[in-house]
Amino acid sequence: MKGTNAQEASARFYSLDFTQVKTYLLAFLFVAGNVVLPQLCHLMPQGGMIWLPIYFFTLIGAYQFGWKVGLLVAAASPVANSLLFGMPDPALLPVILVKSSLLAFAAAFAAKRYRKVTVPVLLLVVLAYQISGGLFEWAFSGSLDAALQDFRLGVPGMAFQILAGYVLLGLLSGQFNKK
Repeated sequence: MKGTNAQEASARFYSLDFTQVKTYLLAFLFVAGNVVLPQLCHLMPQGGMIWLPIYFFTLIGAYQFGWKVGLLVAAASPVANSLLFGMPDPALLPVILVKSSLLAFAAAFAAKRYRKVTVPVLLLVVLAYQISGGLFEWAFSGSLDAALQDFRLGVPGMAFQILAGYVLLGLLSGQFNKK
């Protein structure tokens, strides 16, 4: 039986479980992306602070495959980068882990709620994790200046997350496929 036009036009998003091998394989691939992309961004001065690359594949993984994949990527990416390359600095890991986790939950929630990828929805996802993560960073560090750093320097990175995320998620979900 065919679905309605609305059902047929809906993008494909998945919710994977911790018992599925696919969850861990996808998380591994997204963590690898979150290791490589920051290294490329760190080739330019303050590239990490400007492009916020550690969050990109967390957004993609969580939006496309659910909060479980997103949370695995959110937890493993900063730790792997810190252990392998010393960035982020271990003292910053709690803040980045919280921000990454908030991003994973916000992205998975938005995908489940809206069932499609749009620039305004991704803007809300990015603002949600940045504002709530910034509040955590302020409470954790006691520095409003540190909490606002992503809004001072990271606007290009947030724009990249939204625009490149829109394109990549649209392709992965089949939303851009014409019938």
